[in-house]
Amino acid sequence: MASRKPSAPAYVCTECGWTTAKWVGRCGECQQWGTVVEQAAQTGIVRRVEATAPAAGRQARPITALTSKESPRRSSGVGEFDRVLGGGIVPGAAILLSGEPGVGKSTLLLEVAAAAARAGRRVLYASGEESTAQVRLRAERTGALHDELYLAAETDLGTILGHIDEVSPELVIVDSVQTVASALSDGAAGQPAQVREVAAALIRVAKERDLPIVIVGHVTKDGQVAGPRILEHLVDVVCHFEGDRQTSLRFIRALKNRFGPTDEVGCFEMTGSGIAEVPDPSGLFLSRGAPDPGTCVAIALEGRRAMPVEVQALTIATQAPNPRRIVNGVDSSRVAMVLAVLERRLNIKTSDKDVYVSTVGGVRFTEPAADLAIALAVAGVVLNRAIPRTLAAIGELSLAGEVRPVSQAAQRRAEAARLGYRHVIDDGSPKLEDALHKVRKLFLAPPRPFPVDRLDDVPAF
Repeated sequence: MASRKPSAPAYVCTECGWTTAKWVGRCGECQQWGTVVEQAAQTGIVRRVEATAPAAGRQARPITALTSKESPRRSSGVGEFDRVLGGGIVPGAAILLSGEPGVGKSTLLLEVAAAAARAGRRVLYASGEESTAQVRLRAERTGALHDELYLAAETDLGTILGHIDEVSPELVIVDSVQTVASALSDGAAGQPAQVREVAAALIRVAKERDLPIVIVGHVTKDGQVAGPRILEHLVDVVCHFEGDRQTSLRFIRALKNRFGPTDEVGCFEMTGSGIAEVPDPSGLFLSRGAPDPGTCVAIALEGRRAMPVEVQALTIATQAPNPRRIVNGVDSSRVAMVLAVLERRLNIKTSDKDVYVSTVGGVRFTEPAADLAIALAVAGVVLNRAIPRTLAAIGELSLAGEVRPVSQAAQRRAEAARLGYRHVIDDGSPKLEDALHKVRKLFLAPPRPFPVDRLDDVPAF
């Protein structure tokens, strides 16, 4: 009798369940690295799972018998952070904060820890990337020193849990989850199995003790949270801290929030003494001085927050067969479309000019609501006419030259009125030429050119 050939070992992805006959480093389905493990061989023995009686007080009850009273929130002491969280930190919440290296995650959380300590709550800050002396130096610079703020430089999960038992904090910050390892899981810190085990243990402690825990997470090259995807499913809130290193402006957004909205945005500014809140960022994105040709203000929408953004345009005549199109802070494809609409519908020729379009303050304004402001800024610089500071433009342009309405138009107009803009050009003008005709009545006189014959009178630097 021929012996039965044993089946080849199967490998399965722990993230999505994809199977393969041989081991691979990267899952062929979800494209995650290091998640393919060997599957246990099927023995044919099916063990019966015995039912266990629930503990006292944990029995299932009708949903109508449960109260819908919301858990009391506690302010983090940083108003912009509370705005993103939905009003404050919920007891027992697990919050994941991600962001690129150097954007200011540790500085922000150290400020949150210091604010909570000043409010009389004990805080444990567990750092796996810096020593306690290094954290102390940053705390001295930012003014985050307090007796109720405890520091621990640990990379072992068991030791961090021991610190929690010893200190009995009311807020825990772990910086970061990729640097902490558990003895119950194989592999080095940062691997998917370790990240999953560490996160699950911290979240279990948070739920059992009603202890809010903030976990810092690394990001990949494409801006996604590093580690297994299950990490984002386990936590209650996922926040992303973003900003350009060349500017001091920082934004924090909620990508997931079980206790509040996900369309709120917090605004911060990096300073020499740490990070500062910006409750009204409108002044950061507007230039100062007399209006010049080629500038127009639009009302951008960041989450629920509407704020004015100044769009600037500059054109220079060129003989090159392919004129340059340089943009900064706006969508290059939409700028090219706006230039085509201007030349075809309004006979404002830009095909023989280099065009430069930028925003003030380094803010990115890529939504369609910037189309009308870009068109008016380019038209103003070509016609050498300045748009007054009291005018704002809101609208999306179509290829037919129509000004189409944008989302949250009423909120944008209300913000423009609050900031003192007396004229708002929006979808009330169905055609771009009608909108330009309205603006022509408000155009200021062209600025006087600088006398070339007086260049010698300019004082030397």
